[in-house]
Amino acid sequence: MKYFIEPIKNYAAFTGRATRQQYWMFTLIYILFYIATIILDVALGLFDEETGYGLFSMVYTIGLLLPYLALLARRLHDIGRSAWWILLIVIPLIGPIVILIFTVIGSQQEENKWGPNPHTETAEEAA
Repeated sequence: MKYFIEPIKNYAAFTGRATRQQYWMFTLIYILFYIATIILDVALGLFDEETGYGLFSMVYTIGLLLPYLALLARRLHDIGRSAWWILLIVIPLIGPIVILIFTVIGSQQEENKWGPNPHTETAEEAA
């Protein structure tokens, strides 16, 4: 759960780096909660089949858009890419595939212009 709460605490922190695990754990928990909001919308009769959203799922999506984008920017920084690469999402089909590939690439082992490798930081904190 810490992987979900931490990006929300860093609501709009677009600086620094985020590991693959931080990104994908947040994404997994986000999807699980999103499914729960859709079930809640359907149960309360608030789900609109035409738009694919209900009241709770829409508020949830809009509320977590900025933390998600900030986490994605930090993930891109971790592989040595600028956050401007997020704009690829607007290119149909190809853009989301490229972003997906970027999110599964391993971290740069050395320090880059966005900060030190988060893997070495966690290892030092654990010792």
